[in-house]
Amino acid sequence: MIVHTPKGDIYAYTGGKAFKPEQPTVVFIHGVLNDHSVWILQSRYLANHGYNVLAIDMLGHCKSTGEAPATVQDAADAVIAMLDTLHIERAAVCGHSWGSLITLEVAARAPTRVSHAILVGTAYPMRVSPVLIESSLNEPLKALKMVNVFSRATLCSPPSVLGPGTWVYGAGMALGKRVLASNPKVNLFHRGFVACDSYDHGLEAASAMPCPTLFVLGDGDQMTPPKAAKGLIDAAKQSGQAVTVAKVPVGHHQMSEDPDGTLFAIRDFLAAYPDTAAA
Repeated sequence: MIVHTPKGDIYAYTGGKAFKPEQPTVVFIHGVLNDHSVWILQSRYLANHGYNVLAIDMLGHCKSTGEAPATVQDAADAVIAMLDTLHIERAAVCGHSWGSLITLEVAARAPTRVSHAILVGTAYPMRVSPVLIESSLNEPLKALKMVNVFSRATLCSPPSVLGPGTWVYGAGMALGKRVLASNPKVNLFHRGFVACDSYDHGLEAASAMPCPTLFVLGDGDQMTPPKAAKGLIDAAKQSGQAVTVAKVPVGHHQMSEDPDGTLFAIRDFLAAYPDTAAA
């Protein structure tokens, strides 16, 4: 579906299901140089098990129009604008990598609107190597190759994601090239990396977390290693809300490297903490 917001048209994949106001809603936010498709298994499952699903293309990416956000704060405002347009009072927000920082900021900016925060492949500060930042600007295909090597712990995905024997490196390269080409006016790779590297509100946002929080971390993640999430985890615990940490035995692409483990962690977390404020 296309959501017409004041900031631009946001494409949201719904899992093929019509929006039902009586159901809880989950918003999925992708990482740098990704799109809604990285959540394919998780979004389709939840859409068929009692949830409204909105797996978005961020503004300026692929099927969404508008200006691609230059900061995590701008991206969070776009998500909130989508909730406003759809008259969604509360939603679970789930983000991967850059999307996890956006999730934090959505909760900080609209605390009454977020029922659950789910941070997948997160870290804070989310520093990006200067070499990667420079390469993403001047040699984006070289940077894309580096990211696809560093970010994965396997070259062949499980059957439950894209089909038996899927070459995940090749799929990741193809997706990155497609997303990069979707906006000829902006280098989405470089802009996204700079947004991650410059975000400085993570601990404050986590310590004021208004809802239960789930961290899904990859044991073999070289991009956002689990130890780099410790500060956020500790800060979130200070909020007094429930904090759950799930580890999956993969790299940075938790949703495709361990699609079932990532899905089950999200599914069980949502079930364990029903949104009583929405009742």
